[in-house]
Amino acid sequence: MDRSVLIDTETTGLDPMAGDRVIEIAALELVNDLPTGRHFHALIHPERPISDEVTRIHGLTLEALEGKPIFAEIAGELLEFLGDGKLVAHNAPFDFGFLNAEFSRLGHPPLDGERMVDTLMLAKARYPGLPNSLDALCRRFGIDLSERTTHNALLDCRLLAEVYVELTGGRQRGLSLTAAGQAEVMAPDYAALGGRTPHRVVPSEAELAAHAAFLAKIKQPIWTTA
Repeated sequence: MDRSVLIDTETTGLDPMAGDRVIEIAALELVNDLPTGRHFHALIHPERPISDEVTRIHGLTLEALEGKPIFAEIAGELLEFLGDGKLVAHNAPFDFGFLNAEFSRLGHPPLDGERMVDTLMLAKARYPGLPNSLDALCRRFGIDLSERTTHNALLDCRLLAEVYVELTGGRQRGLSLTAAGQAEVMAPDYAALGGRTPHRVVPSEAELAAHAAFLAKIKQPIWTTA
């Protein structure tokens, strides 16, 4: 089993070295790069002001975070959920920088950079010169963005999970290989993938006849062999 975790943060600003803090963290478990439905999510009191400019981006105010835990109170549970596998994020150095600054305040060692998988870099390598924001990639892959009115860490994780599948090959969701090397189909968590339900496509009689006529023109077509 190849377990990794997809992460996203919202913050009070852009620079953890200038004192900006994490105010929301979401983490989504992936097994063989597919969501399992398990996730970690926390809103966090930053112990400092949040500017109106930043609030316009993610919609979070200091007043809305009153009574929420500070980072020190959720750090242990977060670290346990992150485990020791790959950590996937869009513009991952940003999230790693903020999380490592928070862990440093608590005397914890930083997250190992070798664990980092940056989907922004994957996207730039695959689509050089094109917009590669999360919104742009969702539109490119036909992923529903209707719920994304503001930045939201957990929703962004779920959207990025779909983007990540496409960036790593667009493999058939739910298909993995067993140790014996045979295909095994796992039931995807459709709620974690945006609530989509697959629809079976059934060919018409005319389409089946046309397909049979096409195969008849091919010498020993492999599709008709057992």
